[in-house]
Amino acid sequence: MTTVLALDAAWTDKQPTGVALLVGEGCHWRCAALAPSYQSFLGLANGVAVDWNGTFHGSAPDIPALLSAAAQIANTQSVDVVAIDMPVATCPIKGRRISDDAVSKRFGGRKCGTHTPNSVRPGPLGAKLTRDFGGHGFKVATAEVAPGTSGCLIEVYPHPALLRLLDVDERVPYKAGKAGRYWKGTTVPERTRLLLEQFDRILCALGQHIGDIPLRLPRHPEVRCLAHLKKYEDALDALVSGWVAMRYLNGQAEPFGDGTSAIWVPKKGKVC
Repeated sequence: MTTVLALDAAWTDKQPTGVALLVGEGCHWRCAALAPSYQSFLGLANGVAVDWNGTFHGSAPDIPALLSAAAQIANTQSVDVVAIDMPVATCPIKGRRISDDAVSKRFGGRKCGTHTPNSVRPGPLGAKLTRDFGGHGFKVATAEVAPGTSGCLIEVYPHPALLRLLDVDERVPYKAGKAGRYWKGTTVPERTRLLLEQFDRILCALGQHIGDIPLRLPRHPEVRCLAHLKKYEDALDALVSGWVAMRYLNGQAEPFGDGTSAIWVPKKGKVC
């Protein structure tokens, strides 16, 4: 059995982080847990179900607690790979890296260029996550690491991953905070409907590769405002990050970067 802990890590501790736990045997994978924040994920290990109608807050990540909760939920001794949607590296991150430029060069024309990290965002938080996971045996998977290597912290970026998952040519418009830019001149209810259509599209595609995903998207009338959809977006990003880790473990992901950092992107083709 192989276990993946996937984080859609917020770049500050003021915002919640989506967390997914995937368990696989061969080509068969299932979602053992899914939560829109660190605290709600820890609650799952204590038998507290996620209340998706609730409000979720950011918090400083407690890596030992996360890894312990993941092992408890998956009924395993340890996690095999951690996937994280956040810049990580073997050296301090002060600006754009070779990995950021490499992804932007390959996918920028498809509107999937990377954000620019700096010493503030993710800054100390990113450094702490890297250091804490490293202290538990998860080394950063740079471009010098062979795909499929266990015990690694792999950096992922959902936008190019979604190009592969959905087999599309351009960035998928699913970010709640950018709905006004995606669909200019539309009403909030119209944007809500369009976002939910994209969410459902992503979730259905993930369901072709991951079983038992415990996520029910809200119906259009249930959504009070666009901000209400952010937790679902975070959960989907965590699942996509976990899917990239699945591809990495099967040797079907490629690194963009160098010996200090790499962003892993799935190759085209089947998972197994």
